[in-house]
Amino acid sequence: MRYFAVLIAFFITIGLNAQSKTDINKFDAKGKRHGVWKGTYETTERLRYEGTFDHGVEKGTFKFYDDTQKGSLIATRDFSAGNGVSYTTFIDQKGNKVSEGKEVNKVREGEWKVYHPDGKTIMSLENYSKGKLNGLTKIFFANGAIAEEKGYKEGVQDGIYKKYNEKGTVLEDSNYKNGKLNGQAVFYDKFGNVSSKGEFVKGYKYGYWEYYDNKKLVKKEFMIMPKEVTRD
Repeated sequence: MRYFAVLIAFFITIGLNAQSKTDINKFDAKGKRHGVWKGTYETTERLRYEGTFDHGVEKGTFKFYDDTQKGSLIATRDFSAGNGVSYTTFIDQKGNKVSEGKEVNKVREGEWKVYHPDGKTIMSLENYSKGKLNGLTKIFFANGAIAEEKGYKEGVQDGIYKKYNEKGTVLEDSNYKNGKLNGQAVFYDKFGNVSSKGEFVKGYKYGYWEYYDNKKLVKKEFMIMPKEVTRD
């Protein structure tokens, strides 16, 4: 009698497991994902992601895992805002944050935070528009001091550029256009004194450049652009 009871329990367990498997990765009548879904890596068949769809639309929080035996959580996407908007967080295998920010239809939008290896100290603040860097990016030292400020336009460096040392002294104050140095530029030594200044055109020094040593002008030269470069 005990044998039959164990056997019945065994088949009930198998039935429940089979039922639980059929309750995931389902489609609705229109062929759209609906309910709980779990994706796996093609080769290892380890869990790659898990989350819930509502007639093809992601709902709640999706979790993503790496392809290791441990299956570490490496990213989350929170779709609570709706309309294809998610708050996405990337995580390293130690559980520290790597970066986080908003995505619209899985494309970066607005401000993103990137962290130093400790997962707590901000390494950079980046601004995106339709997946491309756009606007001001700020980069920070591990102690929190500003290291760089750089402008971007549609993914290309464009606009102001400033570089600092850890004490907050400006080392470079220049401008970029279409990814190249362009316009007036001033370079400083570690004490904040001007070391050189002049103009760039399409990445090349142009016109009169002045060079200083301990606040004294020591050299002045006229720079000519390569023949193939024309000034706008």
